[in-house]
Amino acid sequence: MKLLWLLLLAGCAYVEATTVPSVGVTRFVPVDPSKVQVLAAEPKQRHERLGEVILQTSRDPAPALADIEHRLSEEAAKWGASAVYIVRDIMVPGNERQIVGIAVRYR
Repeated sequence: MKLLWLLLLAGCAYVEATTVPSVGVTRFVPVDPSKVQVLAAEPKQRHERLGEVILQTSRDPAPALADIEHRLSEEAAKWGASAVYIVRDIMVPGNERQIVGIAVRYR
């Protein structure tokens, strides 16, 4: 019984996404999420901002970094992004973490 309880608790990590497209931006064909780079800072290459990807994740238990990066690239790929870079990573009241990324397309 104790093992079952621990397995249930371990599966409670989550990553939820909301997207906010930039106004007046050209629509692009979706791309393969594996082709979208996840960056820690704004890229130096010329690019166009496509919109924000906002993730709400659990803190305890925290999702794996690979799950967070996958969700960021998955959402950015829907807009045809080349990359997504992180602009905010904060702890919010309760048991949540908020990560905001900017999806961009290289020119």
